[in-house]
Amino acid sequence: MKTGMNKLFVLAFLTFFCTSNMLICFGQVNQPDGNRSNARMPRFTPAQLDSMRKVTDERLRKDWAFLKRYSDENKNLPAVAPGEKRVVFMGNSITELWKTVDGDFFAKNKSFIDRGISAQTTPQMLVRFRNDVIDLNPSAVVILAGTNDIAGNTGPITIENIFGNIVSMAQLAKANNIKVILCSVLPVYEYPWSPGLEPAEKIVKLNAMLQSYSKKNKMVYLDFHSAMSDEKKGMKAEYSADGVHPNLKGYKIMDELVEKAISRALKIK
Repeated sequence: MKTGMNKLFVLAFLTFFCTSNMLICFGQVNQPDGNRSNARMPRFTPAQLDSMRKVTDERLRKDWAFLKRYSDENKNLPAVAPGEKRVVFMGNSITELWKTVDGDFFAKNKSFIDRGISAQTTPQMLVRFRNDVIDLNPSAVVILAGTNDIAGNTGPITIENIFGNIVSMAQLAKANNIKVILCSVLPVYEYPWSPGLEPAEKIVKLNAMLQSYSKKNKMVYLDFHSAMSDEKKGMKAEYSADGVHPNLKGYKIMDELVEKAISRALKIK
């Protein structure tokens, strides 16, 4: 019962709190006075948890892939300018929080479009891939996905099926002349909301499959895992407050790596 409540707490928090454009989410954020601080998740009463669960369940029934999340932003996004190389970042909370925790990165790279949605798994991303990637006419897409599948956010799923969903997104991109950057899943030793799953080796296995696929299909593989993992194959403590989501220091590591990967991808003929 306690484990179920912990999972409910974090899933509700991610979908309800983070996607409502709140600034304090799992780690360091930009404070008005320029100071950095490690945010802590607030404590909710049982009534508040129940209310958030109902909101989340209702949304999952009516808009399982959360197509409405970026519908207005997509409609209002300007057409790609001549010579512009637009890049869409497709992912989950790690991607969504990127533009909040490390907003300067997206401010200086105005052609980078963040389309992460907290708590999402690869089947949800696959459903919304046309709306949130293909229809935006990017030159490249950065796909960072799979950790929430391993955490069981939308139910049990095999590593092979997670891989298949990511490959399907890559194939859709390639069919629409969009260069693909396939990212490794970030290291995790344990999910706070789903303890006991022993995800570290599962992530290593999935990453090996993604790396092999990228090499065979002339796509860029971006290895965040090697740069951010500790001796237990979890996230280095200096890069995360909860062992899953990067803090500002973690995102700065990712900034440098993703810029290099995008540059490589755009040069592929």
